Amino acid sequence: MTLTLYSNPMSRGRIARWMLEETGAAYDTVMLDYATTMKAASYLSVNPMGKVPAIVHDGHVVTECGAICAYLADAVPEAQLAPTADERADYYRWLFYAAGPLEAAITNRSLGVVPTETQQRMVGYGTYDAAIAGLEHAVAAHTYIAGERFTAADVYVGAQVIWGLQFCTMPKLAAFEAYAARLTERAAYRRAATLDDDAMAKMAS
Repeated sequence: MTLTLYSNPMSRGRIARWMLEETGAAYDTVMLDYATTMKAASYLSVNPMGKVPAIVHDGHVVTECGAICAYLADAVPEAQLAPTADERADYYRWLFYAAGPLEAAITNRSLGVVPTETQQRMVGYGTYDAAIAGLEHAVAAHTYIAGERFTAADVYVGAQVIWGLQFCTMPKLAAFEAYAARLTERAAYRRAATLDDDAMAKMAS
């Protein structure tokens, strides 16, 4: 198996790195710079959008962090990060919720976009407060997002919560803080953070 991560340590690539570390699979890393190599023809042949992260697994390209997490869970079954039959509903529900309505709500709020009452019927999240309330309910319901066992969905959903608390784009609710604390204690999370922090320092030097 050949597996390559294309990333930048100051990007959503940190999510893909965390997921890769959770799988325990061997992989190569190609760090890209926003202004140059991320827009070079060699990388645009991997992702025409010129965005990171992307992974290439045995010649197959996967982009979008939620998709990368789900794909790697299936590609490395021995890591046991894919859902069981009982976990599958919540696994897919909250993975796609975080990638869709939640991220849109957070991004729009950060950009100063507040939907009118009429527009709230058009946007998938309705309002920022409703999107946050939905996630709070999900996080408080179980130890992990799909039940009592850590899965790939926790990498993506968890990254949203960890970053949201760190950068104040999400409220510091008790359920979020407890969930983030459980996730940041994981050895794979810490390894991934160290690798990306080291890469960031190297790129800055």
